[in-house]
Amino acid sequence: MTQADRIFLRDHVLSAEIGAFQSERGREQRLRFNLDVELRDPVTGAGDEVDRILSYDVLVQAVDTAMAAQRYDLVETLAERIVAEVLAHPQAAAITVTVEKLDRGPGSLGVSLRRDRASMPATGVQANWRLLLWNAAAPRPEGRVVVVPPETGLPLPPGANRRRIQLLALDQSAWALAGELSLEVAATRTELEAAIHMATPVVWAPARLAAEAEDGGTSPLELALWLGARLGAAGLDLALPADAAMPDLPAGTRLPVARLASGAE
Repeated sequence: MTQADRIFLRDHVLSAEIGAFQSERGREQRLRFNLDVELRDPVTGAGDEVDRILSYDVLVQAVDTAMAAQRYDLVETLAERIVAEVLAHPQAAAITVTVEKLDRGPGSLGVSLRRDRASMPATGVQANWRLLLWNAAAPRPEGRVVVVPPETGLPLPPGANRRRIQLLALDQSAWALAGELSLEVAATRTELEAAIHMATPVVWAPARLAAEAEDGGTSPLELALWLGARLGAAGLDLALPADAAMPDLPAGTRLPVARLASGAE
């Protein structure tokens, strides 16, 4: 069997407060991260185009995002967060993550996890949460929903990379909508899972997660269906004007879709 191409991050050292023991609280200690990622496609197929590969920056950002999500008692939990962030990228087939504490003894102490895409659960979040496709006629969202930004209405510049430009325009819409509704913006899987777990509504900025997903579509409805399937949503609610008809759903849609009742939250 031909060995898969891989990229890696080695000996990445950061300081953080982590640990379950009382002696570890209120003080930072050094953590060393090593990530080794097996790629779905050979690097030679990328055509020297950076947007078609899993960038090394994804690995660094996965560590930073996981570190910023919460204070951890266990390095195992931190490693699992990093795994989820990296495997959210479509070019990542499998990953080995090693997290070591460097200041707990004469040597390093830590954990090494290996996960592949097939072994990952559909979602690490609680069940029965629903997505909401919002519009100006909808009430303020509450409960277990991730608000998807509406169409931007922004004029898009001509040229190549059309889908990425459309996603970036939706990111702008997400930030504008979040400001209007006084909500937070979520761009990563970790941020989305934390919001769902805490039943906190957030506005999803899709560019980071969906940019490389060939099946993600470009319209808010297509993206909402893609995200709901990816994170195991119980359904998608559409906030539509009273006189608007239900839109046609893409062929093969399995996520339950319902019209948000007037005045519902």
